[in-house]
Amino acid sequence: MHIGIDFDNTVVSYDALFHRVALEQALIPPDLPANKVAVRDQLRANGLEETWIEMQGYVYGARMDEAAIYPGFVEFLLWARSAGHAASIVSHKTRHPFAGPQYDLHAAARAWIDTHLRHERRHLFAQGSIFFELTKEEKLARIEAIGCDAFIDDLPEILLADAMPPRIRKLLFDPDANHAPADHADLVPVICWADVRNALDA
Repeated sequence: MHIGIDFDNTVVSYDALFHRVALEQALIPPDLPANKVAVRDQLRANGLEETWIEMQGYVYGARMDEAAIYPGFVEFLLWARSAGHAASIVSHKTRHPFAGPQYDLHAAARAWIDTHLRHERRHLFAQGSIFFELTKEEKLARIEAIGCDAFIDDLPEILLADAMPPRIRKLLFDPDANHAPADHADLVPVICWADVRNALDA
């Protein structure tokens, strides 16, 4: 099986980092939940949409190395390898932020992978199995081109896109239960990486 995996908010959790940066900039009350969506909603409620956009570039660029890996992801990859499955990261993100300093977001993400996705000093992804595309359309084309049999993503619109090959098993990574299962009956909901393993191992 060739398992395709999204990157942002699927492999990487930004909740604590966005909360920390917003506190450093005195933009949120200390008791706001340490959650990316809560930070975003607080800034938008205060008319700070542009600040939110710039913060995303700062977090995904200058502060990327501080982002956390979702619990259980390394163990999932080790299981996949032991079971003889291939794994690829296929993500879409702009090369540079929409506003603020022009960090290279692709380079920052690859540096994070090089640092964090290792086991016993060895890289967990094979060379040539990490793809950062500029648009959703290019991401979907890449998923098709590399022959994924399953794909895990936090965005229903990616998994349900017309360009997503129908043969692919589609797993919606939703640790905070942001999506009602009844609204996405064609997707397999998972809340953690142990759930992903169980779904693919069934």
